[in-house]
Amino acid sequence: MSAARKHTALPKAQILIEALPWLTRHNGRTVVIKFGGNAMIDEELKAAFAQDVVFLRQAGLKPVVVHGGGPQISAQLDKQGLVSEFKAGLRVTTPEAMDVVRMVLAGQVQRELVGLLNQHGPLAVGMTGEDAHTITATQHRPTIEGELVDIGRVGEITAIDTGAVQALLDDGRIPVISSIARSADDNHVYNVNADTAAAALAAALNAETLMVLTDVEGLYEDWPNSDDVISRLTAGELEKLLPELSSGMVPKMQGCLYAVRNGVKTARVIDGRVQHSILLEIFTDEGIGTMVVPDTQSGTVAQSGIEGEA
Repeated sequence: MSAARKHTALPKAQILIEALPWLTRHNGRTVVIKFGGNAMIDEELKAAFAQDVVFLRQAGLKPVVVHGGGPQISAQLDKQGLVSEFKAGLRVTTPEAMDVVRMVLAGQVQRELVGLLNQHGPLAVGMTGEDAHTITATQHRPTIEGELVDIGRVGEITAIDTGAVQALLDDGRIPVISSIARSADDNHVYNVNADTAAAALAAALNAETLMVLTDVEGLYEDWPNSDDVISRLTAGELEKLLPELSSGMVPKMQGCLYAVRNGVKTARVIDGRVQHSILLEIFTDEGIGTMVVPDTQSGTVAQSGIEGEA
């Protein structure tokens, strides 16, 4: 009898074994994933994202997906001859533009994502922040040159009701949530920043982790002088860095800060341009991107305000 053959599948077994402690740690835990950036546009990345989310679900986690759709909204506004105007980095959203936002997010982006997830089984259910009062908002007025400015139907989150989302999770489903909300003040529908919505939902659901997909590798140590990524930092360290960040990273990192200061164990910014980046981050020793953890010096978790920007 010859010596045991070297099995070509052995590396696969080793990869699975490496994932075992992470599978054990995360089993039954809720993970909120903000889907955005290039991963929303590239067909292969979209398919890989859907596979990752289904894998999490089949591995015993409870994923919740929150999405925006900036590029798709801009494209549809152009088609309809509506101008995309930005003030203080936010899209000026007229009632006509809000109709387009709602149509694109709930009728296009969400439908496509639900379809990709449901290729793997009857798992995903699409909803918006309007459904069952999941997200309630009020009008957000940014300050520009010392004055409050009206930029239309841009919302600031005032309340989260997790009842419908939790019911779906308890039923083994994957909620896919569009970041639009209704106001209790005027009953209008508002566009809410998806990073902000994901962070608020993660905190309200007492999620294990918040994952934000971006088009960069993570938070850079000394951009643009260096492309070294900060792999881990505390909430306090992040708060000090916020004033120096590029405008695109601010809502993402503010969301991470809010999440970990409101009960979420970790918040991670990861590169959505890398196929299966979610699995690499959750189930491998190396991980990718930047992880934010709570401050633990005083033994208490500090509170932090969350701004609803779109």
